[in-house]
Amino acid sequence: MIESVCVYCASSRQAEPRYRDSARELGAQLARAGLTVVYGGGAVGSMGALADGALGAGGRVVGVLPRFMEELEWGHPGVERRVVADMHERKRTMLELSQATVALPGGCGTFEEVLEAMAWKRLGLWSGPIVILNERGFYDPLLALLERAVDERFMDERHRALWSVAEHPAAVPAALRDAPGWDAGAARGFAVP
Repeated sequence: MIESVCVYCASSRQAEPRYRDSARELGAQLARAGLTVVYGGGAVGSMGALADGALGAGGRVVGVLPRFMEELEWGHPGVERRVVADMHERKRTMLELSQATVALPGGCGTFEEVLEAMAWKRLGLWSGPIVILNERGFYDPLLALLERAVDERFMDERHRALWSVAEHPAAVPAALRDAPGWDAGAARGFAVP
């Protein structure tokens, strides 16, 4: 059962405002679905908008920040904050606190996080749904690359069940609920033919 969702998103203030609007809407959608939002703890960009949307809808939000970000006062003042030693512990803690993940449009940090979640799922270290929010086709190139990795046999056909896609924030709760099942034990036995 999904009680909390890790959301990977950006802190950029430069990105199109519509991405922040989408993050705010997603936060509200998750809160209304009764799900705790776990995220990187930031106060600006999509991160801040996500937290504001969830808090505005009465939701619970947990922000996980590495110590250096806490010392720089980058954390959102309205969320429950967990301060950890470094970025590696941050990513691990965010997954450990969550039964699912959602990736919003973002930059290299967001890409790293969602791909690491897929790798953990593939290895049977974590088994929750991974939903890619493909707002405005943002993730089309990544999705094409993942498909090519399957076609070129770097990944098995069954690995397509590692992720699912939603086109807008309102579709995310259903995408989480309807995500393909993943047997973490069986995943360890997958071998690329």
